[in-house]
Amino acid sequence: MITRLRSLTRRWTLLVPVLAVVLLVFTWGRGLPGAVVALVTLVLAGSVLAAVHHAEVVAHRVGEPFGSLVLAIAVTIIEVALIVTLMADGGDKSSTLARDTVFAAVMITCNGVVGLCLLAASLRHGIAVFNPEGTGAALATVATLATLSLVLPTFTTSKPGPEFSPVQLTFAALSSLILYGLFVATQTVRHRDYFLPITRQGEVITAEEHANPPSVRTTWISLGLLGLALIGVVGLAKGVSPTIESGVEAAGLHHAVVGVIIALLVLLPETIAALRSARRDRVQTSLNLALGSAMASIGLTIPAVALASVWLSGPLVLGLGSTHMLLFALTVVVSSLTVVPGRATPLQGGVHLVIFAAYLELAINP
Repeated sequence: MITRLRSLTRRWTLLVPVLAVVLLVFTWGRGLPGAVVALVTLVLAGSVLAAVHHAEVVAHRVGEPFGSLVLAIAVTIIEVALIVTLMADGGDKSSTLARDTVFAAVMITCNGVVGLCLLAASLRHGIAVFNPEGTGAALATVATLATLSLVLPTFTTSKPGPEFSPVQLTFAALSSLILYGLFVATQTVRHRDYFLPITRQGEVITAEEHANPPSVRTTWISLGLLGLALIGVVGLAKGVSPTIESGVEAAGLHHAVVGVIIALLVLLPETIAALRSARRDRVQTSLNLALGSAMASIGLTIPAVALASVWLSGPLVLGLGSTHMLLFALTVVVSSLTVVPGRATPLQGGVHLVIFAAYLELAINP
């Protein structure tokens, strides 16, 4: 019976990514009736679950921290493509899209995903343990990237409004790429052990013992299907976004809610993968996914948007408002206090989740 269930799981995780891309081809750029929206939503959910499965296969083969890096970069690259596409179609009304999406990704990962993982791990295992050196380095990089890209534009005076001048935007883009590159080199080469899961005695776990790693052929197949699944997630999310936008407008909600919903959909594979790692007492892997996703979202999105702004019409508003800056400052302070001990209880998870809930509440009712 168990063997049959495993065989069934392998089949649908192989078929759903291909089905998602096929459905995307036939629905791209077209108005979707209600029945098709329901089908797209169903396939979208299946693509999310398939992406998680294939990401875990790849992660198991390459080991940590490379495995979490694969999913973070894959999701972010496609997220960048989605942002640029929507900006090209949206005109002036999309001037804040990059800012809203990137900030939503930061709040979702640093508070929502981190809070869920700390809560799940501490409730299941008594206390959540992780490496404060690696996690602290990731948090410092996220805070620096977000401040340079999303906070500084509010205070610069070269251009009116919360915008960068061309020279300032170029500096922010280059700084983002350099910092992200330095972090990846630190995470994967020079100080790789800082980002590996640890035991409760502080010993680094260098290998998983519960199962043999998949073959090279299986890993390459899963990597390809992971790419298809992520393309399907982002593309189908874009297809249903008009329905989401009309629903948001009908409910009288702020337009920024659309960006939050899309960000939640795009980050759902990483959220599920991080939560699974936390339940297995691999909290460091969960934090690698969460903070790595936030970092990649800024480090890759800002340079891509800066390059796209050369040919995109309309302003590019990156500066955060006072409310969001306050929430970001609170997030950095609380995250620092969470990271320093290298251990967390359900209280820390609950604090992060309350900050995330406050962000969602203010997005709905600013």
